[in-house]
Amino acid sequence: MGTQNLREPFAPPEDWHEPTNRNTGFRFVMQEPGEGYVHVVTPEQVRERLARVPQEFLGGLEVIQFSRMTRKKQSFPCYGMQWGLTLYLYPLEESLEEWFTAPPRTEIVNESRMYGGTWDRPTPDSWRLTWTRDAIQDFYLNNILIHELGHLVDDRNTNYAARERFAEWFAIQYGYRATGGQAGRRRPKVRRRHHSK
Repeated sequence: MGTQNLREPFAPPEDWHEPTNRNTGFRFVMQEPGEGYVHVVTPEQVRERLARVPQEFLGGLEVIQFSRMTRKKQSFPCYGMQWGLTLYLYPLEESLEEWFTAPPRTEIVNESRMYGGTWDRPTPDSWRLTWTRDAIQDFYLNNILIHELGHLVDDRNTNYAARERFAEWFAIQYGYRATGGQAGRRRPKVRRRHHSK
């Protein structure tokens, strides 16, 4: 006896914004971040940052949505997403601390450290990533936003791995390096002057 191929109902990952293809610039859609969460950048900061990328990259961008945190989204942490002609930015915990119950992947540790995130192990079975306000804004504006924009402009790659490689390269090239790389993120040394009597 054969079995039917039953499919679950399609559950879209986000609110869908129907493309207009008018090429008249992008707009913002704002959602409340959710209890205990905060949007770490503002539309003004995003607009200012995108004004500094080659403008041909913005031709297809129509919407930037500041999304709400939901219980379902908490189960698969994500900072941003591209879907259609829309970029989605997700909120972060108000404490600016992220907790993990499994060891974070090496690339996540390295990438967050590049932007000033610090890791520690409060307990043997937990990992904590702590951000300052400046560091998390740098991470969102020069990594997450630019990475998702890379997905939008990528019209060559079709498989997931290739698309991720391109978006990671794009974020390094037009985000991290374009804003000074490691040298641009060094904290200035405090000079202490010693006075002789």
